[in-house]
Amino acid sequence: MADTVIYVHGRGGSAAEAELYRPLFPACEVIGFDYRAQTPWEAKDEFPALFAPFYEKSGRVFLIANSIGAFFSLHALDAERIEKAFLISPVADMAALVAGMMARAGVTEDALYEKRTVVTADGETLSWEYLEYVRAHPLEWRAPTEILYGERDALTSLETMRAFAGRIGARLTVMPNGEHWFHTPEQMRFLREWLLRVKGS
Repeated sequence: MADTVIYVHGRGGSAAEAELYRPLFPACEVIGFDYRAQTPWEAKDEFPALFAPFYEKSGRVFLIANSIGAFFSLHALDAERIEKAFLISPVADMAALVAGMMARAGVTEDALYEKRTVVTADGETLSWEYLEYVRAHPLEWRAPTEILYGERDALTSLETMRAFAGRIGARLTVMPNGEHWFHTPEQMRFLREWLLRVKGS
């Protein structure tokens, strides 16, 4: 049975981005996963059923996941069934991210609790239910994992990412001057070289 690489995109991305990774895993079937989930509890319902057929028909299953796609994957999937995970700019501490959004918007916990949802000036929706959930369900993950992080990631601090990598036993690679969204030619070259270097180690 051939090995399978499943790619889970970040916010605003698509399954078509999996094409980038096909040449890097020439011996594997590379599949992009489009999902509907907008919350971790929806991902917990959706992801396992969509991954299950590949566990049965594949030799090994590898995960490449980006940003919130990584957060959903780590929250929803069984780490024991993933041979190795490659995470690009994962959202490592969603509770801290939401708290930061609240602080920038001037929304207190009391106000969010009372209103239940608040739409910020930049169009983001803050949800008390979401905040409560991610606080009660911190990420737990034990599959062998590689993390790529941009030094200038505006969503997650380097300190937070280092702590997260240490907690789950992942190896962290930091791109100097990299951003959360790897998209420039230089960033994409760094990403490809990173993946080629770590995929077999």
